[in-house]
Amino acid sequence: MAEVSESFVTHLVELRDRLIKAIAAIMVVFLCMVPWSGAIYDLLAHPMMATLPPGAKMIATGVITPFMVPLKVTLMAAFVVALPVVLYQAWAFVAPGLYAHEKKFALPLVIGSTLLFMLGMAFCYFFVFGTVFKFIAQVAPASITPAPDIEQYLSFVMTMFLAFGITFEVPVVVLLLVKFGLVKLETLREMRPYAIVAAFIFAAVVTPPDVTSQILLAVPMCLLFELGLFLARFIVKAEAVAEDVPGVPAPLPEQRKD
Repeated sequence: MAEVSESFVTHLVELRDRLIKAIAAIMVVFLCMVPWSGAIYDLLAHPMMATLPPGAKMIATGVITPFMVPLKVTLMAAFVVALPVVLYQAWAFVAPGLYAHEKKFALPLVIGSTLLFMLGMAFCYFFVFGTVFKFIAQVAPASITPAPDIEQYLSFVMTMFLAFGITFEVPVVVLLLVKFGLVKLETLREMRPYAIVAAFIFAAVVTPPDVTSQILLAVPMCLLFELGLFLARFIVKAEAVAEDVPGVPAPLPEQRKD
């Protein structure tokens, strides 16, 4: 019991150290970016500003909102920049307890899921925002002068970034379900109609109440589901080949150094 307790405390201490290093990396990047917080917010607000009438600006209804909102945006940008360090700390904590074959699968999975999440954010920023804001500006009555609040805009942007980032993780979810035998590939193929309905329901819940943004979220989700099914075929084939090869010993776990 004493050895188990000591090992548990050691892992907690290591987890604490990894979290401190990850947070420190984010804060260092954040402090370096603070002098340009206004420019960073202007970059985030560019898709909205491009659709406003000439001379129109966004507004701030709070007393300290013009100061706090750019800092929040800068902190978000700092997290994205420091994400490789954060992922490395998470990987360094988990990797010693994994099997050798699990490491070979987990590392590409972590890197791929990160790239897909950032790709979803980029797709949202460069394509979805411009399309949605332009559509809203076209259907708005001529008697209305739009003046979006910067805090509400930030909340909207964060929601959309999170929604599209999660959406682009669909292939990873499909691969995990097939890899660990939770759902068979044939079953997922049969669930294709239900997945399409679920995609449009999810898009209707997390996006603004307009058809354009719902379609721009639901259609990529359906395509990414198909991509996951396509990639899962290679996992099924690789496992089938491994089962057919005689004399291949089962992978041994690598001992963790406590």
